[in-house]
Amino acid sequence: MSAVTPLDLLGASILGWMALGLGGLFAPRRAILALIFPAGAAAALLVAGAALWALGAPAETAVLPLGLPDLPFHLHLDTLSAFFLLLLGATTVGISVFSIGYFRDMDRATLSLLCLEYHFFLAAMALVFLADDAYLFMVAWETMALSSYFLVTTDHHVPEIRRAGFLYLLVAHVGAIAILMCFGVMQGGHGDYTFATMRDAHLTSFWASVTFLLALFGFGAKAGILPLHIWLPEAHPAAPSPVSAMMSGIMLKTAVYGILRVTFDLLGSQQWWWGTVALTLGLLTALFGVMFAAVQTDMKRLLAYSSIENIGIILVGIGLAVTFHAFHKDALAALALTATLYHALNHAFMKGLLFLGTGSVLHATGERNLAKLGGLIHRMPKLALLVLVGSLAIAGLPPLNGFVSEWLLLQAFLLSPGLPQSYLNMLIPVAAAALVLAAALAGYVMVKFYGIIFLGQPRDEKIAAAHDIGVWERIGLTWLALGCILLGLFPVFVILHIDPVAQLLVGHTLGSSAAQTGWLMLTPILPERASYSPLVLFLIIAVGIFFTLFAVKKFYHGRLRRGPAWDCGFPEQTARMQDSAEGFGQPIRQIFELFFGIVREVPSPFDKKPHYHGETRDRLWDLVYLPIARLTETLSALVGRLQHGRIHIYLLYSFVTLLALLAFIR
Repeated sequence: MSAVTPLDLLGASILGWMALGLGGLFAPRRAILALIFPAGAAAALLVAGAALWALGAPAETAVLPLGLPDLPFHLHLDTLSAFFLLLLGATTVGISVFSIGYFRDMDRATLSLLCLEYHFFLAAMALVFLADDAYLFMVAWETMALSSYFLVTTDHHVPEIRRAGFLYLLVAHVGAIAILMCFGVMQGGHGDYTFATMRDAHLTSFWASVTFLLALFGFGAKAGILPLHIWLPEAHPAAPSPVSAMMSGIMLKTAVYGILRVTFDLLGSQQWWWGTVALTLGLLTALFGVMFAAVQTDMKRLLAYSSIENIGIILVGIGLAVTFHAFHKDALAALALTATLYHALNHAFMKGLLFLGTGSVLHATGERNLAKLGGLIHRMPKLALLVLVGSLAIAGLPPLNGFVSEWLLLQAFLLSPGLPQSYLNMLIPVAAAALVLAAALAGYVMVKFYGIIFLGQPRDEKIAAAHDIGVWERIGLTWLALGCILLGLFPVFVILHIDPVAQLLVGHTLGSSAAQTGWLMLTPILPERASYSPLVLFLIIAVGIFFTLFAVKKFYHGRLRRGPAWDCGFPEQTARMQDSAEGFGQPIRQIFELFFGIVREVPSPFDKKPHYHGETRDRLWDLVYLPIARLTETLSALVGRLQHGRIHIYLLYSFVTLLALLAFIR
């Protein structure tokens, strides 16, 4: 009897998710919440455990008795697949547990369909990571797109949600066409569509570049890379919050996986300018995302633009790794790649935590407009504490996980030696400065996000009726918050588990240098160049807070008196006097006004009931997508003229076509 392998456990988990989804169609509402979603979380935990096991095990392959006669499904589990499956499983545990409490008020019919789509979505993403041929990959990719579309349009009776879902599906299918063309170029009419055949294709530099650009476009459409980002700020706010957490935290990483798989694995060798293209696109995406996040007044749209920023940072890391690897600087390529994978894992936990937190706020208050929130730390203290962890982490503050990956990526910039291309030596310092700017603005955005929602006074009367999160939501959020903390406090252990992936893709690892001074100190290259000890920093912060509180209690206890804050001579203080979300974003709007499509409506001075309106629009929508839409409408109208509804006209078309074919054959 053969021993159980990681691939066996993963296959069982995927089948289990599918069975749970189908079971949700027939199960009563109580069973869906009490049995199916907990079982889905258990299957996710099994996926995470099997993936962690596979990170240190040899690659596995399997051929399934499914598919077409000459195109069976092939599975392949290597370290790259295992890493992203670990990300999928570990994050899904918290989201699925949270969903038990979040969906408790949903009616049975909607919940049954959502349960089916939710678990098929998870199974499809897992199959994307395991697919070893283009056929299975595209089947899983499209299943993932369709199931996520139905999840986004859960509240399909709302016209705005239907429009958001259509836009998402449109961009997803445009990207899928590019991915299919990418696989077609690599296959080149030789052999089958397995990835093993594509690895042996030995493309010329021209066709390899075409393949890379198609992959960057196709997977970039799913990731939300500029200018293919338009669906993301619409779909995330439209979806239920657990779905937004899965899409932002996990689904976007399937695109990162696809870029890495094609660029480093299937193509084999890279050209240096590929890295320049990815690096430039990543920086533009990161800066665009964080600037638009800073001026948002909808908390879910703010987080959606923040996801665009973090995907940009991940693409910057990929571009840097490609550049270093093309010039055979594999140690630096391993450093950049490790930072990239680390940030992908971090972002899954951070953004999952924040989207679930906003879901709890929305569930308790019925509001997602920042202008009507405030003071929730007094009414939802448990949620406020957990969301604070995610906010500090994604702002890049030590000793949490967001700081580690961004610090590693910055080290890859700072430690880079002179490259053979002179303008690359000028680009890299500028790129490092832009990365630091994006990180600083991300901190600004999180101060706005957390401060407006949880601090101050309620800006709306109904906020007073808000209630704190329930047990299941608390467990799910705590799981993700612990992930943010542990990934930040023990980076050496994380890097050692990323090492097999770096070895597979660039032939070098970071763990030997990162752990050279032990697990307490992280040293990317050499201790004298740069080092970081999160545990020591954590202890310093904890001791500082403890002694500060001790000193306050020891020396000032009994000497304090409370009094009203100075009100500038105006005694009637209300919540309207607090800084609003609009006011918080005003400096960014003024500094970067050139990049925003700002629309203002200012009333007449004689208007008895003046109404002020300001809107920040995406210029790329007007510059790129509206002309495409108008061209499509024009072409559709021209083609529509061919349909006269008369049979003799259609026979004439057929006759002319036959004559043209005969002339062509001759």
